[in-house]
Amino acid sequence: MYQQRSGRVLGAAVRLGAAIAGAASLGTTALAQGISDDVVRIGVLNDQSGYFSTELGNGAVIAARMAIEDFGGTVNGKKIDLIVADDQNKPDVGMAIARRWMDVEKVDAILGGSISPLAIAVSGLMRDKQKPYLISGSGTADLTGKACSPMSIQFVYDTYSLPKAAVKALSEQGKKTWFFITVDYGFGTQMQEDATRFIEAAGGKVVGAIKHPLGATDYSSHLMRAQASGADVVVFANAGPDFINAVKQAAEYGLNDGNRVLTGFGVTPNMVLGVGLEATQGMQFADPQYWNKDEPSREWSERFMKQNGGRAPTYQQAGSYSAVMHYLKAVQAAGTDEGPTVMAQMKATPINDFSMKDVHIREDGQAMRPMQLVQVKSPAESKSRYDIYNVRGTLPAESVWRPLAEGGCGFITAGK
Repeated sequence: MYQQRSGRVLGAAVRLGAAIAGAASLGTTALAQGISDDVVRIGVLNDQSGYFSTELGNGAVIAARMAIEDFGGTVNGKKIDLIVADDQNKPDVGMAIARRWMDVEKVDAILGGSISPLAIAVSGLMRDKQKPYLISGSGTADLTGKACSPMSIQFVYDTYSLPKAAVKALSEQGKKTWFFITVDYGFGTQMQEDATRFIEAAGGKVVGAIKHPLGATDYSSHLMRAQASGADVVVFANAGPDFINAVKQAAEYGLNDGNRVLTGFGVTPNMVLGVGLEATQGMQFADPQYWNKDEPSREWSERFMKQNGGRAPTYQQAGSYSAVMHYLKAVQAAGTDEGPTVMAQMKATPINDFSMKDVHIREDGQAMRPMQLVQVKSPAESKSRYDIYNVRGTLPAESVWRPLAEGGCGFITAGK
């Protein structure tokens, strides 16, 4: 039963309740005694109504609900509650919700994904409360680096892996010179800084870069400078509406004329379709999970799309399913929802679902998944609305994720 709940947390809130199933055996009853308050509560905390809601938003709720339903609706005979709140991309709002969930609502784990400052703050709270933080949308690599926590897991991507994968693939195609159009906050800045190191290490050169504020509408000066630079690759280190507006205008200026490669470091199907295939055709970038890459992905995505107004899942939304499913498997195997015990079980068990096969979680909390290099199809190649990518190859996890020794994760360093 899916019920509306209001007044208990800041932002919109809903709860998915499943009836408590009777224990099938004495063994199951024994396991169930390890579930606090006779319920496993998972809170989904992300942008439900604002700038990045199309990339995570209600789609993450749908994915989390699917994971609970596919798991069977209960864990070790106890019900599973899904609580949802809109953090509005505001650290003060999000932290107020997270604290209430921990101190009053008795939430056992948070599935999160919003702007980096909020994610880092919530990660610190969850470390202090000894509760799992399942990260499916926030991209800062600091979450497994200087702001790491033994209670956090990064399931999908970060600001190191996406530029590393794209730079590696395009450098191997002989692209040497790069120009950046970068959103001026942590996400964009960190992407550009990491990508610059990878470009220089591959023998390439950044020939220019210009920043823009979040929510900019006029990119004409940025695009003219990019065009004049003669760069082999123009990078849009932004996301959401910023990416859509910038790439639309890039097409108007003729930057997609085939003389250069356009790329981005966080592109989703919604963003590509927001621009249109005519303007984005030929773009190449890394993608952790494309809905149409294989039969298991298609089967899951088609189920998701029926509940999401026909819209295909983003990799953040697919990652939300993986995070919740892996968490529930760990609770079941551990026989408890006690945070550190569940986290140890999650790290000891490979992730296996439609999206990831035998993916292990590193001790710093990084899910070591491979990345795909995709290229946007032309309008003539596309057979349906969301048939938008050709998968050009797969990059092994070890080649795209930051080495453990370089992350500066404090609790790992302290343990050695």
